[in-house]
Amino acid sequence: MDIQQRSQALMHLFQAGVDAVGGYQATKRVLSAETFSRPVHLVAVGKAATAMTQGAQTALGDALVSGLVITKHDHLSEDVQADSRLECIESGHPVPDEYSLQAGQRLHDFVAAIPADHQLVFLVSGGASALVEHLDGNLTLADLQAQTDKLLASGAPIGEMNQHRRQLSRIKGGKLAKVVQCPVLQLLISDVPGDVPGDIGSGLLVPDAATDMPETLQVWQHIDTRIIASSTIAQDAVAKAARAAKLSIVQSAGSLDGDINVVSKRVSGVLADASPGVYIWGGEPTVVLPPSPGRGGRNQHLALSLASAVSSHGNASVLVCGTDGTDGPTGDAGGLVDELSSALAQQQGVDVDHYLSCADAGSALATLDLLVTTGPTGTNVMDLCIAIVV
Repeated sequence: MDIQQRSQALMHLFQAGVDAVGGYQATKRVLSAETFSRPVHLVAVGKAATAMTQGAQTALGDALVSGLVITKHDHLSEDVQADSRLECIESGHPVPDEYSLQAGQRLHDFVAAIPADHQLVFLVSGGASALVEHLDGNLTLADLQAQTDKLLASGAPIGEMNQHRRQLSRIKGGKLAKVVQCPVLQLLISDVPGDVPGDIGSGLLVPDAATDMPETLQVWQHIDTRIIASSTIAQDAVAKAARAAKLSIVQSAGSLDGDINVVSKRVSGVLADASPGVYIWGGEPTVVLPPSPGRGGRNQHLALSLASAVSSHGNASVLVCGTDGTDGPTGDAGGLVDELSSALAQQQGVDVDHYLSCADAGSALATLDLLVTTGPTGTNVMDLCIAIVV
């Protein structure tokens, strides 16, 4: 298998993982198996909100009477916007913007207005923490943005970041549940380690041990909550696709969770002694950012940092991508490197260590034509790193 064939195979495997956790199919599958005797109202929040809404539209049909869809800028589809039953808002991610505050207030009011004898279907996917916010106390948007930038730059794990977000919010940590009057079916696409419901979107309807109140817990006990897609499902689908393609060995090689420098060494260590086959990692590394970071995200950073290890192996290609199709504040999903990438960087005068130290991996990968751009995928279950060794 030559380099071009490996690149094509890696994209095929990545797409197989994404397809297995697609928001449309996962939501449609669950809702089609349900019977709703009450009028149904829909809330969809997150980067997969459009796809999840489309799945709900197909499954619910005329039972759906109204909905609120909140997603990232440029992530709404024309058919969702054209549905007169649905109110649509696009807002900021990964840093909240003024539309995030408008969306948070509207979410609160929409849920509170649903009659007790109706049904709420509540769809949440990754990104919801930034996309909706209703601030507590005297905090301003500028305060929220400054604290978000600080958290993103610190390399804090998602659980720690969301704990902080819950403390600032009037709707997170289950506080939104206080205004719920009707039965709720909550479907979650997990983008967090351990698939902890309270960390998905900072737990809009999931009580937090530090902030819970009796009324929140009482409502929570009556909310039917299900995780319908996760990183494990995506990794299993990649392995299944690899076997179907008759690639020789398939191994789940571990987690991408933790500091990105540690993760890079971990992945490099596996590749150093790797026998021919397919290797799969899933998770979400963290990056400590310099004061003025450049272009890119954690997937692009990890891909570039692996170029040297892949070059040393001599016969390997590695794809690192976000399953949502966006990596950090960019429109790219990640990067793909092979045994020629380090030599190519040297030939073109690209100092890999310099770009990594400046958190500017995207610029380096763009120069080397090693970026992977997929567009929004309709799901979000953390990141995938897939290696093919020949």
